[in-house]
Amino acid sequence: MVIYLDNNATTQVDPKVLEAMLPYLSELYGNPSSMHSFGGQVGSAVQEARAKVAALLGAEDTEIIFNSCGSEGNNTAIHAALAAQPEKRHIVTTAVEHPAILNVCKHLEKKGYTVTYLSVDRRGQLDLMEVEAAMTGGTALVTTLYANNETGVIFPVEQIGAIAKEYGATFHVDAVQAAGKVTINLQTSTIDLLTISGHKLHAPKGIGALYVRRGFRFRPFLLGGHQERGRRAGTQNVPGIVALGKAAELAHQHQQDVEHERRLRDLLEKQLLERIPDCEVNGGGSKRLPNTTNIGFKYIEGEAILFMLNQYGICASSGSACTSGSLDPSHVLMAMGLPYTILHGSIRFSLSRFTTEDEIQQVLAVMPGIVEKLRALSPFNNDESDWLQSRDLVSA
Repeated sequence: MVIYLDNNATTQVDPKVLEAMLPYLSELYGNPSSMHSFGGQVGSAVQEARAKVAALLGAEDTEIIFNSCGSEGNNTAIHAALAAQPEKRHIVTTAVEHPAILNVCKHLEKKGYTVTYLSVDRRGQLDLMEVEAAMTGGTALVTTLYANNETGVIFPVEQIGAIAKEYGATFHVDAVQAAGKVTINLQTSTIDLLTISGHKLHAPKGIGALYVRRGFRFRPFLLGGHQERGRRAGTQNVPGIVALGKAAELAHQHQQDVEHERRLRDLLEKQLLERIPDCEVNGGGSKRLPNTTNIGFKYIEGEAILFMLNQYGICASSGSACTSGSLDPSHVLMAMGLPYTILHGSIRFSLSRFTTEDEIQQVLAVMPGIVEKLRALSPFNNDESDWLQSRDLVSA
């Protein structure tokens, strides 16, 4: 039996989503760009899905471009923003972005762009005064997360967007973790470009979408055919598009799922903090996604916790799945200025609408024993100075 609490890494495909997409993997295999009616019915399904995604985001159908994933959406958005104002060579982002933003910015620095990486405080939150101070007349783009994938901390995107507008900069938001979990209304928003990904809201991997505000001077990233009104070349992934449309429809219809996730998340947090000494919620003082908690357990290694949880069939993570191959501490938690005693023992639990209270109780039943066992094996006897000294020796 698997208890899956790693939904910020990927989600289970909803059975209703799978049911909706299956015909387009079998009998409805026509090309949506074909002139004949067999392809035309497939094209109609693509447009229906587009309308459903637009409804979830409070956007117009024509403002939605289907693509392959969040990384493609982010790359496309950054490319488009810089192409729209080629005379401007400055980008503002944050130190806690997903690698799909940070690594693009690092690449652009090598190409001559200047990038400002905004700091966050101990709660994982931005200082709007720092945002304002970073802006110049040469700022082409401000790009931030809607909500952090590791801590769930939600940024004040509308206020950030208002500042960007004052300086004539394009505002892009990576909403991969937020879509379907918080209410987004782009009709009244300061956001110009917004990225989502299907596999984070119970659609399959390999499908995503980019919102492009009507009137924005958009330059395509992928060149080729006329698909997506000439804005994203390549034969459309119809099964994935239909799946994303269905997933968006379900997320839009079932807002009660958000409260279900919040209730179970809060239960998990409260009980872990009560049952286990020397632990704290990272970003707990900020507004967060309802499904996410990141808890630091002092004096032990997060990887050891994950290994022992795995023996019980419990899936969690120590950070972004896109950086899980690295042995370095989380760049998000480091940017928050957390002490090493918390930094190395932090675990992210991320829930979904399929998470049950019984599963949460099973996690609560084993976690105190896991932490107690690992602390008993630690040579530092929960001594903060010894622990810090050991980390300094390792890093040296």
